[in-house]
Amino acid sequence: MGVHLQPVALKNDTLLRALARQPTDYTPIWLMRQAGRYLPEYNAARAKAGSFLALAKSPAFATEVALQPLERYPLDAAILFSDILTVPDAMGLGLYFSEGEGPRFERPLRDEAAILRLAAPDPAAELRYVLDAVRETRRALAGRVPLIGFSGSPYTLACYMVEGSGSDDWRRVKDMRYARPDLLHRILAVNAHAVADYLNAQIEAGAQVAMLFDTWGGSLSAADYEEFSLAYMRQVLSALRPVPSIVFTKGGGAWLESIAASGCSAVGLDWTVDPREARRRIGGKTALQGNLDPAVLGAPEASVREQARRVLDAFGPAPGHVFNLGHGITPNARPDAVAALVDEVRAHSSKMRASRG
Repeated sequence: MGVHLQPVALKNDTLLRALARQPTDYTPIWLMRQAGRYLPEYNAARAKAGSFLALAKSPAFATEVALQPLERYPLDAAILFSDILTVPDAMGLGLYFSEGEGPRFERPLRDEAAILRLAAPDPAAELRYVLDAVRETRRALAGRVPLIGFSGSPYTLACYMVEGSGSDDWRRVKDMRYARPDLLHRILAVNAHAVADYLNAQIEAGAQVAMLFDTWGGSLSAADYEEFSLAYMRQVLSALRPVPSIVFTKGGGAWLESIAASGCSAVGLDWTVDPREARRRIGGKTALQGNLDPAVLGAPEASVREQARRVLDAFGPAPGHVFNLGHGITPNARPDAVAALVDEVRAHSSKMRASRG
């Protein structure tokens, strides 16, 4: 049984209202990877923990770093500090991080027997450290802002599980798709079950929004996106407890209408999508999240502010926009540039609404 938190009234529910496409006084902002290597205090905590995995697997450290960006900036949400690859790690694939090389698996899925043995983990057992981090972070927030929980999408997880690491072309996954699509579908079916269980466990532990990171769905052909990525995200979304949900497919601009019809509350846009086009194509069916190019956060303050206004103007003052980057914040982003961004989004979007009212 999960530990149930006493309900605490949210002091700032702007994100939840925007996700419900209700009017807000300003456009809420949070940033993918807002807790991360661009912050000196994050690097200090990581050094103390000893490694990224030690940081992520300690609920106390995970809570500390999830709250760090909120101590610096008036953001409108916290996001659980974890990694998308916790789920395949809990399935026994053996996650580890090589210095400068990113995540790797000791036992990637390379043969039929291993794929047929694959099973969804019990989040309360194998992923308890994540659920403890959700509970501790939610408690530490004390109603300041909502807490976002997340998972990788079934297809994105499968990419790493088959490849064994990141890849430029996902050749092994594509080989499996064309030679043995039945095996890829088997992995995806297990992943969809695992992701739904995992997100529901996060929600029960206190997450107030659920986000699916479909980072590699955009590497699929147009014909395959529906069959191998979106169909399995729909399964996850249909099984979720009733909280707002966000789907972000990097490179998914061609499929906005289909993503919006998947059952999610909001569609995340990468920086290649024109927000005006997205508004026109989705037509108020869901909220929209995005979509500043993360590279802007290496630019001078005046440029950061100008680009923030450009994105806000493109989305317009209509309800249902959550400001974010078009992908995760990069390690070379400057903390002062992030401060300028958050300030400009609040100021300019408040002005837009005042002039409209």
